[in-house]
Amino acid sequence: MMCAERMQRIFLAIILGVNMGLAVSQPKIAFLIQLAVIVLLLIGGFTGKCLSIEILKQFIPPCDADGKEPK
Repeated sequence: MMCAERMQRIFLAIILGVNMGLAVSQPKIAFLIQLAVIVLLLIGGFTGKCLSIEILKQFIPPCDADGKEPK
């Protein structure tokens, strides 16, 4: 089963991929999505609390301290 931290990385990759596609057809929307991702990453970096991981932990178990998936 996936853990929250790994799922967050997968979601981030999907969002960035969709954003790359939107950059051609909808550059204003792509800019806003990219800005939101940057702000969330900066908040997580400075505070140590990632909002997306906190939300995912409500639905998916967190990884172990070693970074491995729970059994």
